[in-house]
Amino acid sequence: MSFEEMLLFIVKLLAGTGVFLVGVYLLTSNIEQLATGRIKQLFGKTANKRLVNVGIGAASTALIQSSGVTTVLIVGFVNVGVMNLYQATAMIMGANIGTTITAQIAALSAFPITTYIQILVFAGMMLSMVCENDNVQKAGYILAGFGLIFIGLELMSASMKANRDAVQNIFAVVTSPFLLFLIGIFLTALVQSSSVTTSVIIAMSVAGLQIGSGGNEVLFIILGTNIGSCVTALMSSFGAGANARRASLIHLLFNTFGSVIFFTLLMVWPSFMEVTFRRWFDATATQIAMFHTFFNTVCTVLFLPFCSVFVKISQILIKDKKRKKAVETYLDERMLSSPSLALSQIEKEMVLLADISMDAFRKSYRSFSEREPSLIGPTHKLIERANEMSQNIVNYLIRLSAQSKLSEEKDISDIHSNIGDIMRIAEIADNLTKYTRRSIDQNLVFSDSVKTELRKMVEKIEELFTLTKKIIVERDKALLPQIDSTEDEIDAFRKRLIDSHIERLNTGECRPESSSVFINLVSNLERLGDHLTYIAHTVQ
Repeated sequence: MSFEEMLLFIVKLLAGTGVFLVGVYLLTSNIEQLATGRIKQLFGKTANKRLVNVGIGAASTALIQSSGVTTVLIVGFVNVGVMNLYQATAMIMGANIGTTITAQIAALSAFPITTYIQILVFAGMMLSMVCENDNVQKAGYILAGFGLIFIGLELMSASMKANRDAVQNIFAVVTSPFLLFLIGIFLTALVQSSSVTTSVIIAMSVAGLQIGSGGNEVLFIILGTNIGSCVTALMSSFGAGANARRASLIHLLFNTFGSVIFFTLLMVWPSFMEVTFRRWFDATATQIAMFHTFFNTVCTVLFLPFCSVFVKISQILIKDKKRKKAVETYLDERMLSSPSLALSQIEKEMVLLADISMDAFRKSYRSFSEREPSLIGPTHKLIERANEMSQNIVNYLIRLSAQSKLSEEKDISDIHSNIGDIMRIAEIADNLTKYTRRSIDQNLVFSDSVKTELRKMVEKIEELFTLTKKIIVERDKALLPQIDSTEDEIDAFRKRLIDSHIERLNTGECRPESSSVFINLVSNLERLGDHLTYIAHTVQ
């Protein structure tokens, strides 16, 4: 092969690989965006039943065509405490089964019918250009991506067929199992997808090329791809909590142990490929794809009973950092690629923010009612934390909005509005600390009957807050009439308290200088009820 021929071969091979990767990207990214609702439902069914979690991991990966994305999401859920390590371990095993779907699709390129599948590129792009519906456009891109995968495989196979003898001579000399194993690890780590590496190997088989002597050699590369695929999850766990790093380590341990077992099996059984998959299936591409599925399924069956062992090993290797206070947050960078899942996490963060703001209010009200200035400092710390959290949520929403669908924009807008209302609660808490200082500095005293009425009003606010949290978490619109009724009672409290205060002023029972503090206090309590009601009504 001359230099020009070699250069032309490399250009065509890289071009085919590039088309294939574009197809995988279009397919994966658009399926992921369309399927996030279903993925959210699947992850919401996490349980302690191992087989259920394996099924969830496999189904999620089959939907979005990427074990890397699924594993990153699992690491993210573990990091924010939504999923424990036992559940994550079973799901990771299932994800490894689901990822073999891509190789099975690539194996179809060995059959003549796939030539006609390539027309999907034209059909998909026309569909996405003509239709304005966001979901229909994404469906068009999925079809186009599916077609591009086969065009890319065809280009790779064609370039190899054109230089079959020269290329075969290169791969015929690579017979070392350890070298082939390392090649699989390196190539997969480079492209961060075992499916892509496996699909390239399948394209070689379609071109009639074989690795080594044509025995088990190709399988050693497949084993290496499973370890190389762990790179994505390992990278995503950098800077995350201990449990998130443990989840990515479990992924690595599971694939490594499985690869070592099969590596040993293939070494002691040189005719494994000949007496199994080569006998069962005619097309070499199908043989490779089936081994990929077989390997991951068998490893899952073998290791599933030992989930607790994997968790224990990860806990031994990755210790919890001592004396480091964990910051509780549901926001995770890994979720941004799946807007539906990210929105679910933001809602949890929003409820957490509401709890902190209400804690600040409770402390400030207690400081006022008990004339206790020592509670002002802790109140301000809670307000500062609420401010920091709200800013983080807003920044996260801005980044999420850039890649969300139109149907999700309303949810994002509602959350922006809710964050504003929640921060008004923190501001009301800050106002109450000022009233506390003024009442202490000016020696303002309020009667027991007034304090009793104020306490009843605050109890109604607490009742309203409980209802608001419930409607946000459960999305139960049937609670709205009860919420409106409770808010009306809070308004009635304000009117009654102010009217009673004016009567006491007229009879000389109250000092005039207390009016400003008392009326502002009651008005702030009434405003707090309004903001909680605004939040509740965003569920409509």
